[in-house]
Amino acid sequence: MIATGSDLLVQLKGNHPKPRAAVRAVCQTQPHAEQTYTVNLGRRNRIEQRTARVWSLPEGTGPEPWHAPFKAVVEVRRHVEEFNPRRRCFEPRQAPVADDLVTRDASTATLAEAIRGHWGIENRLHDVLDTALGEDASRIRKNPGVFAHLRHFALNRLRHNGQSNIHAALYDNAMDLERVLNDKGIKR
Repeated sequence: MIATGSDLLVQLKGNHPKPRAAVRAVCQTQPHAEQTYTVNLGRRNRIEQRTARVWSLPEGTGPEPWHAPFKAVVEVRRHVEEFNPRRRCFEPRQAPVADDLVTRDASTATLAEAIRGHWGIENRLHDVLDTALGEDASRIRKNPGVFAHLRHFALNRLRHNGQSNIHAALYDNAMDLERVLNDKGIKR
C-alpha cells in the first residue's frame, strides 16, 4: 500500500486490542477535528442516524510499524430504530461504535460516505456469500479457491437473472431444475 501510494480505509475491530486501545485513547483525550450527521428514514423499516467524527492521529499512535501511515481515525456512532409491526412502533436496536483508520486527510462527510459504501459492498456480497452460500462454514481445505469461484459464479448467475433474495432463489432452483435451465444465457 505504501509503495503504490494507495489510500486505505480499514475498520479497526476488537481482534486488534493494542491499536484499538491506542486509538480509543486519542479519541477520549483529544477533541475531534470535524463531525457530520446523517439520517436515513424508512429504509427497510428503520430510522438510522449516524454521527461520524474524525480525529487526527499523532505520529506513533499505533504500537506496530504498519500503523505509521494512518493519519486519522473516523468514529461512526449509529442510533437505529426498527419498526415492530406487532407493537406498531419503532424500537431501538443495539448498534456498536465503529472505528476506521484512514491514510488520507479528507472531510468527515467524504469519509463517512466511503465507510457507508464499504458496508453496502459487505451487505450485498460478503454477507450473502456467508449466509446463503455458507462460505464461512465451508471446511474445504483442498483447492478452496475453486469452490470460492463456484460460489461467486452462482451468485452472479442469480443476480444476472434478476434475483434479489438469494436464499429464496437457491431454494426455488433446488425445487425446480427447469428454473435453472431457463436462466438467461443457458442454451439447451
